Amino acid sequence: MSNEELKKQQAAAEEAEAETDQEADTAGDETAEDKASGEKEEACEEAAAEDEALNTKYLRLMADFQNYKRRTEKEKSDIYAFANEKIVSELLNVIDNFERALDAGNDGDGFVEGMNLIFKQLQGVLEKAGVVEIEALGQDFDPNFHHAVLMEDSAEYESGKVTAVLQKGYLLNNKVIRPTMVKVAN
Repeated sequence: MSNEELKKQQAAAEEAEAETDQEADTAGDETAEDKASGEKEEACEEAAAEDEALNTKYLRLMADFQNYKRRTEKEKSDIYAFANEKIVSELLNVIDNFERALDAGNDGDGFVEGMNLIFKQLQGVLEKAGVVEIEALGQDFDPNFHHAVLMEDSAEYESGKVTAVLQKGYLLNNKVIRPTMVKVAN
């Protein structure tokens, strides 16, 4: 072979080698680009997962705070509603004694009439504070409102009905502060 042919073959081999190197470099570049884009996607997915976790945590904290606000508002309203409970329950004994004294007095006496007016005024003040007497006579016995002390046979009332009130019961803002002591028909 001649020198020229040899040079041509060498040039062709070098060209082929250069193309192979170029293809390898291009393939390496694509692999690097693929790796970079894959890393970016993973970073985005991690960021999205982290954002979702933070959002969930935020929503839970917000719900907990709203529950806390509701609970404290309810407690505050209960405190206002039942702040008078202790003094009212002590005044109930005074009212009982007042009623006994009025029942024992003479009807025509001016003193008894004055005491009646004072008693009505005291009852009015307690009603404004939210105190209500529990009606019991002739009602069905309800252990939530009545305290059965005695049971008796009665021709006037059916079985399970309250036949007599021994001590009045009272509600304070719809809460029983003293149940009514009653006799119940057999």
